[in-house]
Amino acid sequence: MITWLLLLFGQGVMTMQVVEFFYGMVTATEVAYYAYIYSVVSPEHYQKVSGYCRSVTLVAYTAASVLAQLLVSLANLSYFYLNVISMVCVSLAFLSSLFLPMPKKSMFFHAKPNKDMQKSPSTNAALDEPHKGDAPSCEEEKPTQEIPTNSKNLDDGQLSSPKPENMALRVFVQWFQDLKECYSSKRLFYWSLWWALSTAGFNQILNYVQMLWNYKAPSQNSSIYNGAVEAIATFGGAVAAFAVGYVKVNWNLLGELALGVFSGVNAGALLLMHYTTNIWVCYAGYLIFKSGYMLLITIAVFQIAVNLSVERYALVFGIDTFIALVIQTIMTVIVVDPRGLNLPISIQFLVYGSYFAAIAGIFLMRSVYIMYSAKRGKQVQSSATSQNPDDPHPEEQTIRVTIGTKL
Repeated sequence: MITWLLLLFGQGVMTMQVVEFFYGMVTATEVAYYAYIYSVVSPEHYQKVSGYCRSVTLVAYTAASVLAQLLVSLANLSYFYLNVISMVCVSLAFLSSLFLPMPKKSMFFHAKPNKDMQKSPSTNAALDEPHKGDAPSCEEEKPTQEIPTNSKNLDDGQLSSPKPENMALRVFVQWFQDLKECYSSKRLFYWSLWWALSTAGFNQILNYVQMLWNYKAPSQNSSIYNGAVEAIATFGGAVAAFAVGYVKVNWNLLGELALGVFSGVNAGALLLMHYTTNIWVCYAGYLIFKSGYMLLITIAVFQIAVNLSVERYALVFGIDTFIALVIQTIMTVIVVDPRGLNLPISIQFLVYGSYFAAIAGIFLMRSVYIMYSAKRGKQVQSSATSQNPDDPHPEEQTIRVTIGTKL
């Protein structure tokens, strides 16, 4: 509400900076929203609830884009009244949030011992098949650290109330230990690195693509179809994200290759938006970019979540999002701010295209290393097998031992 009130009635650079501050806070609450959802539903419903929330968000975004385009094209409605409609919708969302049920448990501040802790089916599946050759992943549950209490004994299996300052200190220590354990996994580290880098670039594109479109085709001289393009791009992203669930790929081997290839495609789309003078080509580049990002972010969410226990989902994704916002802030200061380079809008997209090209290069090199290591591992394994041809196959040996035991 504050963001749209400032957009409607505020003026000046300082006001817009305050708008960016509050908008950043609202954006960060997405992680808190998902953490809230997970705290009020049972673990077996996590997958369905996540799908419902993502689908509703995409549908609402598409509907808003179509409505905005119709109002601008057919009713000649000004942008001021579009912001009024947005403020009314946000106000209704705020009022409805007051009636949401309060969570009855907390993943960190009131954690139960490990024997009482439940895990989602996806987490159990991940625990059953740990990744070989990697650092211990944070999907492996360790006994939950008990919060210090004033009493040495537990009454009826419940922990007594700790002192607030001690509880807060223990929680922060537990967060730090969990993050250290999680990021010790190379796979999780590189997927989180892509998440942070790409999300920062994606948010930067969303903030300034409207200015690029106005530069390519000024609104006073041509028809504006920005809302329709946003709707189509969102729908394309939804289709791409939906298709990921039906792709059968060894993500452990080819995941970083997919990140590198599609990040390269995104870089090409942004460079196309920079060099073209045709607004329709610029629109097409944006469609490619947003669809490619939605495809990759869906893969990244799955790959990061499969290495996490439920208790660490909000923590890791919150840290990744925070790092993305820090990178975006640095990028804005350097590229856009008058105290930095203060580049024209068209040149900015040349920088953003080069930025995604650098991301593509990092993960293409990483994918080459992974595939080479996998190939070398197979060669060593086959060489060891050929040097010991008389050794029984492990399954055959197991059968012999079983028969001998029965005899």
